[in-house]
Amino acid sequence: MSDPAGFPLIERPVPWPHGAKCAVAMTFDIDTDSFLHLEYGKRVPDMVATTSWLRYDEIAVPRILRIYKELGLKQTFFYPAWCMETYPRLVEQILEGGHEIAHHGYLHENSNQLTLDDERAWLRRSIEVIQRMTGQRPRGYRAPVYNYSRHTTDLLAEEGILYDASLMADDVPYVMESRAGEVIELPSHWALDDWPQFAHNIELQYTMTIRSPDEAFAVYQSEFDSAWNHGGLWIGVWHPWLTARLARAEKLVAFIRTMMAKGDVWIAPMEEIARHIRRVVDDGSYKARRVEMPYYRDAIDATKVPQQKKP
Repeated sequence: MSDPAGFPLIERPVPWPHGAKCAVAMTFDIDTDSFLHLEYGKRVPDMVATTSWLRYDEIAVPRILRIYKELGLKQTFFYPAWCMETYPRLVEQILEGGHEIAHHGYLHENSNQLTLDDERAWLRRSIEVIQRMTGQRPRGYRAPVYNYSRHTTDLLAEEGILYDASLMADDVPYVMESRAGEVIELPSHWALDDWPQFAHNIELQYTMTIRSPDEAFAVYQSEFDSAWNHGGLWIGVWHPWLTARLARAEKLVAFIRTMMAKGDVWIAPMEEIARHIRRVVDDGSYKARRVEMPYYRDAIDATKVPQQKKP
């Protein structure tokens, strides 16, 4: 596909490895049934159909690993630590395949609904589990449901987390500056998430219109084409029980092959992408945008905002 714009649309293009036109990561959030327990509590034992919908991860994760093995890829899985403890066999299979496991909360908790102390406690509890089960501390983090709080950047920097993958403020990586240090942001956005495309569950009151695999992957394809044209970063934010259903898994394989055949595409785990960004920022070959976080430490006082005069 030729570039419809005819001129660059990204002001700060990243010098990707080997002269690649763009960087790509196909990440999966392995939530399984974790988020049910905080949201629905005592109701969960009777939510059998919904639990079965989410436990399709037990079929989907091995299928994804088979796809990656067949295509020779290493990628990143964002994992609530409770799921790691509950389904250790899947963790073992991911590690056997040489893939990265990153932080995705403990029980898929909403960080922006927690106190600072509680968010820190959940974060550290998950780090301990990941370190115990994988042999190393997590290098990356994605907030469950993107629910990133005013404190999250500070906490990630305190814990030495290299990168975050929760936010949506750019087409290329940028540096988040906090009181506690720097965190590399690897941004994505809702057009690359499979939730709007496939999530439909009446009991959970998710009533998106289910798209065909062709429709969903057409959205992903258009975003990839533009990332390739302009030197962007393309990160799929997907869930095994949604995207790895049979028809969608077939389309996933075809889509990955299309990206690989395009050429000049760097497909890598998130940690590798973040380390590359850290390296080119430090050596001065990439002038990354710097964003002071959080955007607001306190709510603005709307009573002090001047009222607009009527014409």
